[in-house]
Amino acid sequence: MLLNYNNVEIRQDDALILKDISFCVNSGDYVFITGKVGSGKSTLLSTIYGELRPLSGEAQVLDYDMLKIKPKQLPALRKRLGMVFQSFQLLNDRTVRKNMEFVLKATGWKVKDEIQTRIQEVLSKVEMLDKIDKYPYELSGGQQQRVAIARAILNKPQIILADEPTGNLDIESSTCVVELLNEIRHEEGTAIIMSTHNLQLISLVDNATVYTCSDEHLTLNS
Repeated sequence: MLLNYNNVEIRQDDALILKDISFCVNSGDYVFITGKVGSGKSTLLSTIYGELRPLSGEAQVLDYDMLKIKPKQLPALRKRLGMVFQSFQLLNDRTVRKNMEFVLKATGWKVKDEIQTRIQEVLSKVEMLDKIDKYPYELSGGQQQRVAIARAILNKPQIILADEPTGNLDIESSTCVVELLNEIRHEEGTAIIMSTHNLQLISLVDNATVYTCSDEHLTLNS
């Protein structure tokens, strides 16, 4: 089991966001977190990568206790997580290659040939190798999100957190992103946890698990 939340309560600035949260994630799972804007989807994900600490309950992520995790432990946790955001969060003053190099060097990669080989591997996987020396602003939204996914899988994470990754994309690009994450899930055994308010995307994924954030609760859809 990669993630296990049991009766977790989440507050932000003393405001109750979610309570009685219980769910688990195993290798190869594709989990959708659905719900309206403001229902707590992004806040829930922020507790998984350690930006926000749950208030109570049991919250285990990759063997880390998220109620007790120390700031110095967060880099090691996040190296085992891949994160994809709605806003892409690419560095616009650097090429795609340099964006990738920045992440690898920041996470301890030192050998130049190994760095370049890994960059080419992930860009090939997302069919963006031909854009390696382009700047993010020279790419479409869908292409930027593909690069963001490549960045997320650089360190072969056990979990990818995708927070509304299709929110700024058209239907065709959104479909490509979901299908790409599903391919990575099957090929690598990576668990995908994706928040979305677009319920149409769920049908693109085989054997997906779907939860809904509503009225301060997280409910498993039947």
